[in-house]
Formats: sequence, C-alpha cells, structure tokens
Amino acid sequence: MSVFARALHRAGADTVLACGPDFAHLAEEAGTGFAELIVTRNANTGIAERTEQAAGEAARLREFLEATRDGAVPALFAQARHRRADLLADPDGVRERIAALHARLRPDWYVVDLLAHSAALALYCLGLPRVTFCPGHPGYLPADDTSWFGMPTAWPRAIRPDPAELERLRAAVIGNDRMFTELFATVVRRVAPHRPVPRRAFALCSPHAVVFNYPDLPWLPALPPGAGEAVRIGHCVGVGEEPGPGEAPTTAWEERLASIGAGPGGRPLVLVALGTFLSARDDVLRAAAEGILAHCPRAAVVVAAGNRTAALLPLLAPGGPGGGRLLVADSVPQRALLGRARAMVHHGGNNSFTECLWAGVPAVVLPFSSDQFAVAHDAERSGAGVAVDPNLPPEELARRIGRAVARLIEGSDGAAEVMARVREGGPLRGARRVVRIMAGLPGTALDAAPGGGTAPGRRPTGDGDAEPDVVVPAG
Repeated sequence: MSVFARALHRAGADTVLACGPDFAHLAEEAGTGFAELIVTRNANTGIAERTEQAAGEAARLREFLEATRDGAVPALFAQARHRRADLLADPDGVRERIAALHARLRPDWYVVDLLAHSAALALYCLGLPRVTFCPGHPGYLPADDTSWFGMPTAWPRAIRPDPAELERLRAAVIGNDRMFTELFATVVRRVAPHRPVPRRAFALCSPHAVVFNYPDLPWLPALPPGAGEAVRIGHCVGVGEEPGPGEAPTTAWEERLASIGAGPGGRPLVLVALGTFLSARDDVLRAAAEGILAHCPRAAVVVAAGNRTAALLPLLAPGGPGGGRLLVADSVPQRALLGRARAMVHHGGNNSFTECLWAGVPAVVLPFSSDQFAVAHDAERSGAGVAVDPNLPPEELARRIGRAVARLIEGSDGAAEVMARVREGGPLRGARRVVRIMAGLPGTALDAAPGGGTAPGRRPTGDGDAEPDVVVPAG
C-alpha cells in the first residue's frame, strides 16, 4: 500500500498514507503525507513472532501456525474460524475514526485494502468515493455465487485435498460469507439506512476501480457484478518510469554473500524465505536448506529464518552441510537479493510471487494457507515455478525441494513472456490509470457529518496545508 501511495503521489495526486504509528516511516519514505489511523487489531511489523500483539491475536497466531502442520484444509479451517475477529474488528470505531479523518482532511477519494473490511464498510456507509486495492490473489474477490472467500480458486498439482474435507471447508466458508453479509447488512441498516445493503460482504468493492497487485493472467477469475475497472499492476516493487535493475545489496550484504561464494560470478544463489508469519515453520526452512545443499552442490543458500535462526544453526556447525555455502539471517533484503538469485523457495505470498516475476527468478512454491494455493497454481501454469507440499515427511520434502531447485537453476526460463509483461507494468502506470478514472468524479462530502448535519465542502486543513486528493488507509 505504501508503494502504491508513492506511485499515486508520483502520478500527480496529493496523497496521504493513513496507518498506525509503527508504519509512519513508510509515509516519509514514500514522500506522502501521514495521518494516524488504526483499522485492525492485528499487528505485524516485520517478523510476526516478535511483534507485540494483544493476547487474543497472539493465541490465534499460535493456533494458525499449529494448524499449518496438519495440512492445507486444517490451516484454511483455522483461518475460517478466526475470520470475524481478524477482518471485521470494531466497525463502529473504525467508521468514527475515518469520519473524523475525512472531516479534517477532506480528500476527494480513498484507496482501501480489500481485506480491511471494517474500513471498506465504513467508506461505503459514509458514501465516500473509493478505489479497492487487492493485495493478494484476485480470487480473494468472489466472482459469482460459486466462489467463496477462504476457498482457493485453484490448487497446484502437488496438493489435492480429500473431497470430503473440501466439502466441510466449503460449508464453513459459505457460513462465513452469510454471517459477514448479515453483519454488513446490520451495520448499513443501522448507520446508513439510505444506502443499499450489499448483496455479498466479501464482494463489496469500488464501482470505479479495483487495483490488483498481480499480473494479468488469462485464466484469472472475473470481477463480481458492479465492480469497477480492473487495473492489474503486476507488482509493487518500485515506482520508476521504466523497469530497472532494482536495488543493489548493501556493502555489508555484499560481504556476506562473498563469504558463501555468491559474489558476482560466483556460486548460483538460492534464496529461501517463507514470509513474516511462516518463518516460524523452521522444520520447513531446515528441510529446504538441507535439500538444496545436498542436491545443488554448486549453489549457495541464504535463508530468512525470522525468529527461528537458532533452529538452523546445527547446519552451520563445523563439518555440517552448510559449511561455506549457507547463510542464515533473521531477515534479508529480498528484492536486492533477487537481483542476484538463480532461484527462490517461498510460501506463495503475493509479494514473493510478483517480486520473483519482476526479477525473472523461478521459484519453488510451498503453499500453506490463504491464497497461497492459487498463487502456487498460477506459478506452475505460467511456467514461473513448481509447487511442493510443505507438509511432506522431512526427508522427502528436502529431496523434492532440492531436486526442483536444481532443475530451475539448470533449466531454461519457461515464463519469459509473463515476466516481461510484469516488468512492463508496475504501480506508477497503474496509479496513472487510477488517477484518470477518478479525475471525473464530482466533489464529495460525508452523507452525515460527525455530530449531525451535512459536511461542508473542501476547505484548507487545520494546519493550513491544501487538502489531499487521496487518502490511503493502510492499517
């Protein structure tokens, strides 16, 4: 969201990033304004296990991580159980905070995360023009009455859940869909009775534009009825006019890469990273490292281990398999290292998938939950990678990852066309399109200003600055 906010700023829109104070630095880095706004109880400032969470959120995180060990459907079931607490927290409080923010800043329109349901509902009830930003797989937005939020739109070949398990999951996500839709309807009838009740809560999106941080693949699901124009930006790596080589590793990281022989012209580099939450699956990180070291004798390996670096230290012991070829760190500069990598092992997160496409790096995808199964399917179908079930027995998992990485390092690029299209896109081109779409909208005001009455028109903000064109609520 901060990258897209910067792109909007570069595209000529006076932009404010509205987020929690822990992320205020992102507004400064993006060159946008900043406004404090909290729209969720979840917190994740880089490594989820280290982030200070409320007790309930921490317990849900632990339960989710344990569920991932039982397989795809148990993980999705755990997410379905947590859905309301995770996605519709404090709708009245969020609406009041956005109304107060609007009364102070008077932006022309907003960009809101599809998954920030409380914020999206608030903007809908307040009648404020909005653009929907989908940070994950496009299947997050149900296309019709046969698709459901929380049910993967596609599965990779490596993961084929039991049909009976899938039917139980389908019943759970349909129940969530109906529960959320009724919750949305209750809020709308109570606070904005003049607004139509949304037909389906999870399909509520902008009638003007829906931005997807995803490539334009021909088999992706359609948008639901009433959705605005689809703007598929391909990636959120940078906002330059044209694709460039990307950021380079710092001097310190150049030295670390050299220590394992992965400097320029050295060993092929393989990056292993499972994201801020799933780095807790140190059993999978270890299997990946062992498999690559065993089956790719020329390769050097960098593992982002989050809070679990100690679990991988035995691989670095004298005489261990990682001697001279393995580097373990709590976090890594992923985009910079992708500029050097020959392959990556990741969890199927949207950013990892699109960043690999942008960098031209094939991947082994280990999907655990959420939209990662659909992302893994797309990686396979596009030729950009291969999927492996992360819950195979450790020795089998290591063997399959190692052999898959070896094939990717030695093989030809099977996804050149889609990778080229992704690099030709990007957030700046998408932002320019969105600015053009939203430019023709009439001036807006709150349907009901805080405290009653009709909100006044545009005016200077309290600090004397001009009002922003767009506010981007980012949690």
